[in-house]
Amino acid sequence: MDRSRRPEAQRRTLTVLVMSQILSGAGLAAGVTVGALLAQDMLGSTGLAGLPSALFTAGSALAAVAVGRVSQARGRRPGLTAGYLTGAVGSAGVVAAAVADNPVLLFAALFVYGAGTATNLQARYAGADLAAPGHQARAVSTVLVATTLGGLTGPNLAAPTGALAGHLGIPALAGPFLLSGAAYALAALVLAVRLRPDPLLLARTLAEAKDAEAGTGVEPDAVGTSYGRGGVVLGALVMVLTQLVMVAVMTMTPVHMREHGHGTAASGLVIAVHIGAMYLPSPLTGWLVDRHGPLRIAAASGITLLASGVLAGLAPGDSVGLLALALALLGLGWNLGLVSGTAIITGAVPLATRARTQGLVDVSIALAGATGGMTSGIMVAATGYPVLALTCGALALALLPAVAASAYRR
Repeated sequence: MDRSRRPEAQRRTLTVLVMSQILSGAGLAAGVTVGALLAQDMLGSTGLAGLPSALFTAGSALAAVAVGRVSQARGRRPGLTAGYLTGAVGSAGVVAAAVADNPVLLFAALFVYGAGTATNLQARYAGADLAAPGHQARAVSTVLVATTLGGLTGPNLAAPTGALAGHLGIPALAGPFLLSGAAYALAALVLAVRLRPDPLLLARTLAEAKDAEAGTGVEPDAVGTSYGRGGVVLGALVMVLTQLVMVAVMTMTPVHMREHGHGTAASGLVIAVHIGAMYLPSPLTGWLVDRHGPLRIAAASGITLLASGVLAGLAPGDSVGLLALALALLGLGWNLGLVSGTAIITGAVPLATRARTQGLVDVSIALAGATGGMTSGIMVAATGYPVLALTCGALALALLPAVAASAYRR
């Protein structure tokens, strides 16, 4: 393909990714809303209510490796398509486990369901493959913000899909996973049919052609940005910490609300606000990262997450408004960390190994989420939700010295 058509290919890529992200956002958000509640009902224990989040984030770690390797070898289209199809299979397994009242099957299905989460995140990298220099963060943010519509819709469909499930003889809390399965399957179909040309394969072809014309004999995009090899470590650290804090607080908020007399509709509203804040600010975040650099935005992420933890920890349990605000700050802090961390990673690794490295970084992110999900329930059972929120806010401050050290080395 002529390099002059690269902008056209990038516009097409972003359009297709936006379509798939709207669908996958609904699938992701629906499961997040009721996963902990479903486990709590089946197990009869608050201490294990964080296990679903831990399981599907652990599953997403394995899926991140697989999606990254497939994308590296064959392109973004087959990698992302396979990931979403796996998430759809996991969703169906959760429904089957709820019908059979089988916790072992539930845990296995949640692990498989995590592939949808991993793929949803991996799609952001595809948006940057063909982006012009200085516009990569904005391309990433365009993909992320597309998740907003589905992310806002999914939690608010928890009650209607629960009612539908009841009519079908399925436990009400499994209803949102019916939506998840359909949404992930449709996202896979959109990518399989429409993501042509493949952005990663085209980016490699164009880079090789440019190098051949230049006659330098140097591998295109062989080095990263001024962050160097340390950029991978820094970018991973930013995203790992923000993911751990976000998952821990988000997972236990619906449980905390139910203990204070709130129903599924109220929990769905708070989670919808949270997920909206995770993705809706993405265009502004991308612009800020491209204009002011990712280090400053990463530092802002740590400060925002601290504010979220303090507010969630001090808010009365019967105040839906304050909890919604705390979860909005939680989502915003995560967004700032994800976009800035992604920009650092994307600029620090060459095209030849980019997808594989991105997959491995997302493994660390998924494992951080699994840790946050698993420990959150145990910590709430032992000390209470306020202590969890305040501890997570303090932990987010670790981003500041890491960013300061990187800025000093530059």
